Amino acid sequence: MKFLLVFFLCVLSFSQVAFAETDEIAKKNETKLVLSIRRIGLDMSKTQVSNAAEYADSPISALNATSQDYIKGVFDTILEYTKNKFKWDNSLFMEYGKTTLKPYNAPETTDENADKILFSSDVSYACWEFQKLKFGPTVRGAYETQFADSTESPRQNILRSSAGISLFDHKIIKSLYLTGIHEYDFTYAHEQSSKLGAELGWRLEYLVRKGVKFSLDGYYREYFDYSRYISTDLERDFSAVIRLDTNLWGKFTMGPYVQYRLAKARGTDLYGSNLILGISFNYITKFKLN
Repeated sequence: MKFLLVFFLCVLSFSQVAFAETDEIAKKNETKLVLSIRRIGLDMSKTQVSNAAEYADSPISALNATSQDYIKGVFDTILEYTKNKFKWDNSLFMEYGKTTLKPYNAPETTDENADKILFSSDVSYACWEFQKLKFGPTVRGAYETQFADSTESPRQNILRSSAGISLFDHKIIKSLYLTGIHEYDFTYAHEQSSKLGAELGWRLEYLVRKGVKFSLDGYYREYFDYSRYISTDLERDFSAVIRLDTNLWGKFTMGPYVQYRLAKARGTDLYGSNLILGISFNYITKFKLN
């Protein structure tokens, strides 16, 4: 009788261990398909100056400044597919913004200061995992263009491929990669060119407290080799966006942001930069598709 009892307990214990191992294997082999709306937003700021002509000689700049309106729309989404150690991301980012200047002594003017469409696809493989941080090789492909031609040049058209290593899927480090890049630039119809370089990119998120999230994303590119000389080609390119999103209601958020772009072209020794500070209103959510 005791032998049967011991045998029964052993079988029960073995079954529990077997089920636990099966669950662990199932978790490792789990397939996930998630559509993340990282941001559908509207960034805006407005400076309204009245009777500036009457205060043209005033030392108080706030009274004789130029009235200006800035508005930018952003659409940022990603489809994430994960199976075993493989992760395949397909993302679409679009932004378009304009600044309208209304000086008291000159005609109203409008400038585009944001115009970008970027579709990218990348595959990463988690060779190693430590403290929930995955690490391994990654390959990427992207197409970058614009909604409209600018005043001085045609619409940008670039095909970009890259390969390197990345850290990903951490609670804070969503993506951190270092890759070599190859670009085929066909912006100018009769001056297609190829470029080689390196890129460091990042996407970080930190939950300050419930309903408040800090995020930082951007990249730095350094170009080493070109198939031909075009003065507007960049030698260095840095871009970063810092955001603080506070939940307002449901999936809607509001918060300040800072966007900075710094670059140097081949045809000049001077760096060009663009700094934007503003408030944005966003819709952020996720959909599990399997």
